[in-house]
Amino acid sequence: MTLTEPDLAATSPARTDWGHLWPHFTRLSSPRVPVITRGEGAYLWDDRGRRVLDGLSGLFVVQAGHGRRELAQVMAEQASQLAYFPVWGYGTRPALELADRLAAAAPGDLDRVFFTTGGGEAIESAWKVAKQYFKLMGKPLKHKVISRAVAYHGTPQGALAITGLPAMKQQFEPLTPGGFRVPNTNFYRATEHADDLEAFGRWAADRIEEAILFEGADTVAAVVLEPVQNSGGCFTPPPGYFARVREICDKHDVLLVSDEVICAFGRHGTTFACEKFGYQPDIITCAKGMSSGYAPIGAMITTNRVVEPFLHGRTTFPHGYTFGGHPVAAAVSLANLDLFDAEGLNQRVLANEQAFGDTLRKLLDLPIVGDVRGDGYFWAVELVKDKATRHTLDADERERLIRGYLPEALFDNGLYCRPDDRGDPVVQVAPPLISGQAEFDEIERILRHTLTEAAELL
Repeated sequence: MTLTEPDLAATSPARTDWGHLWPHFTRLSSPRVPVITRGEGAYLWDDRGRRVLDGLSGLFVVQAGHGRRELAQVMAEQASQLAYFPVWGYGTRPALELADRLAAAAPGDLDRVFFTTGGGEAIESAWKVAKQYFKLMGKPLKHKVISRAVAYHGTPQGALAITGLPAMKQQFEPLTPGGFRVPNTNFYRATEHADDLEAFGRWAADRIEEAILFEGADTVAAVVLEPVQNSGGCFTPPPGYFARVREICDKHDVLLVSDEVICAFGRHGTTFACEKFGYQPDIITCAKGMSSGYAPIGAMITTNRVVEPFLHGRTTFPHGYTFGGHPVAAAVSLANLDLFDAEGLNQRVLANEQAFGDTLRKLLDLPIVGDVRGDGYFWAVELVKDKATRHTLDADERERLIRGYLPEALFDNGLYCRPDDRGDPVVQVAPPLISGQAEFDEIERILRHTLTEAAELL
């Protein structure tokens, strides 16, 4: 029996405190405790019976939408047959089949799949395999990783060292040594080649080579980049950027890691976003949309080149996770990818991405909106204090809007999305891939109303 919204509100009174729950990335002093009770399609319901458009796919995860009973049924059937067994020296049918499916979908010879339970673990695995790979290849000094300023790559100690957000690291230092930063591709804030996108992209890519040479090419193992950078607000790659990065990595024998924890599985209209942006990585890290969030799963996918030295003698990659390749998670991921094929979700994103961008760009007439940028179903609206000068919000204004007013106001107005200021202040939207023009219009309408009110607080 499915409860109606009034029934849900009556049987589950709204919480007024966190109780024993320690929420992630949240102030425990926060007085508001939203409780989400169910989801269907592109919508969520809370314990007060309110319907809210899920404008962030949970956390860039729920590609196929909420409440897919066919996926739940697959999970139940797999759990009744084999609920758990590790892939430590053994295989399960779902894990083997999913590895085959991912290898077939990945570009080039990205043929070997190492399962994790999330994106941070996949990044951690990629750095560790890069270090061991070069030791096996007789280059033991190659251990450093280069990533971009403001980029987020996860919270484990290694992944956090690759993350380019100083404020996220301060409480946990010293971190794993070896992480170094280069400029990102935020063309809206460009100080070099601000009038030429392609030249700016070449300049940004060349900073990677500059960093490799500065650190010493014999010490650098990997460059880790997202196809579209999340933190800072959906920085897309300029034309020619990734071709130049690939050239630099090949020249200096450095592995190129495509961090597709957010960008894979249809977020940009392809199974892996590196395909859309025209480059061949040595390693892909992925998670989130692989199962549409129906069970936790992630993966590191490597080329034959990377796995080759591990194939001989007594060599082992001494690394793993208890729940990596979990049979229920793998089974539901296979069913989720079947839905992608049956419903043409990648094609849907490619067909609708222009309309989504055009709808969001209507917000550029608001004084508080400086830029709208993104790709596929992954967009950001940057907020400014002065549109003409691009002057950003100060610390007090960010506190008042990004952490104070906007999260609650947007939710109360019917939209769950992401106000964020880990770089410049933005509101990010990334709805489920089943969304269309009706949802785009609803997102724009709620953003317009809420941001108009927010501007009055500056």
